[in-house]
Amino acid sequence: MEFWFTEKQTDKFGITAKVKRTLHTEKTDYQQLDVVETEEFGNMLLLDGMVMTTERDEFVYHEMVTHVPLFTHPEPKSVLVVGGGDGGAIREVLKHPSVEKATLVEIDGKVIEYSKKYLPTIAGALDDERVEVKVGDGFMHIAESENEYDVIMVDSTEPVGPAVKLFEKGFYEGIYKALKEDGIFVAQTDNPWFQSELVKNVYSDVKEIFQVTSLYTCNIPTYPSGLWTFTIGSKKHDPLNVPEERFHHIETKYYTKELHTAAFALPKFVTDLIK
Repeated sequence: MEFWFTEKQTDKFGITAKVKRTLHTEKTDYQQLDVVETEEFGNMLLLDGMVMTTERDEFVYHEMVTHVPLFTHPEPKSVLVVGGGDGGAIREVLKHPSVEKATLVEIDGKVIEYSKKYLPTIAGALDDERVEVKVGDGFMHIAESENEYDVIMVDSTEPVGPAVKLFEKGFYEGIYKALKEDGIFVAQTDNPWFQSELVKNVYSDVKEIFQVTSLYTCNIPTYPSGLWTFTIGSKKHDPLNVPEERFHHIETKYYTKELHTAAFALPKFVTDLIK
C-alpha cells in the first residue's frame, strides 16, 4: 500500500508527496507537529498539516529570508529570528562574520527539539556559541525590546494559530521600535496566487511604518503555488542600492549577488497588488 501526504493549500487545490514512513507525530501545546520521510523531498516538517520545510528545498527559503537583509545592512552584529525553530535561518545568519549574536525566539519548543533530531543539517547551528535560543512568544519579545537589533527576521508559519499576531500592523510597529536607528526587518509574506490580500495588506502596513519598503520573491516547490514573497522594511538602507564591495563570499545554493537584485523584479500581477 502506498502512503501519500496531501496538503490542501486551498479548498480546491493541494500538493502531495509519497511518504516512506512517519518519523514523529505529536499534538504540542500549540499545534499538530509531524515529521515524515518522503520519497522526493527527504524528511519533511509539518505543522497543522502544512509543509514548513524539507531537506531537499529548505535552502531556498532560508537563504532568501536571511541574506537579502544581511547584505543590505552594512554591518549586522545583532540579529533576531522570530519563529524559525527548525534552525535554518540561524544557520544562514551565522555565515556572516560581522554577526556577534543571533537570537532565536520560537514559541513551540517541540519544533526545536524534533528539528534537531530529524533535520540536523538544518538545525545543527542552533548549538553555536553565538546563538541564544529562547522558547517563548515572539510577539511579546518584540514588545519588550527597544533599539536592540540590527536585523530582525520573521520566520513564521502561515497566519493561523499562534502566528496570527505576527501579521498585524502593531507587530510591525513593535519591530520598528526594536530595531536600531538603521535597522532592517524582513518577513515571509506567503504567496500572491492564493493569499493576495495578505501580501497586499502586509506591504501596505509596512510601508506606512518604514522609510524603505520592498517586496521580493523566490521559488520554493513545496510551498503553496511555488512562488513565495518576502516583505522587507528598512529605516535607512535600500536593498536595491547595495555597494558591490559589500557582497563578501558565502557558500549558498540559491542566493547570489545577482539574484539579490533580480528577486525584486516582480511579475506584473504582483506589482499590481502593491501599487
